Amino acid sequence: MRYIIRYAKIFWIYFWAVLMTLILFMPVILASLLSTTGNLAFTLSKIWARVMLLATGVRVVIQGKDKIAKGRSYVIISNHQSLYDIIAIVTSLGIQYRWVIKKELLNIPLFGPALYTSRNIFIDRSNTDRARESIRRGLDRLPGGVSVMFFAEGTRSPDGQLREFKKGAFAAALERSFPILPVTVTGSRKVLPKGSIVFTPGRIEVIISDPIDTRGYNHDNMQELMEKTRTVIGSRLKPD
Repeated sequence: MRYIIRYAKIFWIYFWAVLMTLILFMPVILASLLSTTGNLAFTLSKIWARVMLLATGVRVVIQGKDKIAKGRSYVIISNHQSLYDIIAIVTSLGIQYRWVIKKELLNIPLFGPALYTSRNIFIDRSNTDRARESIRRGLDRLPGGVSVMFFAEGTRSPDGQLREFKKGAFAAALERSFPILPVTVTGSRKVLPKGSIVFTPGRIEVIISDPIDTRGYNHDNMQELMEKTRTVIGSRLKPD
């Protein structure tokens, strides 16, 4: 009986999640196609994310939001444990930003072109040089004051442990002289682990640390910047 109730809850969550996605998806697509800056589509995506949290019984707690300067462009770097990291971060930061995401998403009808029109940045993860060039072009397309978001591990951590960071986010920060905004997401793996389709209602914390000034760093000492950022993010992680 306990399992029947559990799977009935899962079905109920997915029903409302899919329904709300269908209702809100078209306005987001239209906004992305009609607005060349992508700002309107991003704002509507925050509404969708809040509905998803409500439908799945997930509460997001934010710490350190006052450390973000409005109108300032950042390279936002976060750990990555779950697909719910995306939803939690979208509802937490209170600023416009764009994602750096894998190019395969471009192939999804309507959704791919909408993401591109919204000025998100698509990269080929199998080719480092091509990925860096895509990031450069994508940053050139960003409206003023808009930040860019990286999951520096490159993929979700299966066990919650912080993986090694990739260089792309840090190279972008140095080339544009953007400060790095470290973000730690904790609790999301309990809500939706990698490889699972079972939601568990719960609490996710999004912890924003002090921005890291990239002045004084260059490509010769970029590894120090990477290690500093990783240490800051890792220090705020909480055990499952």
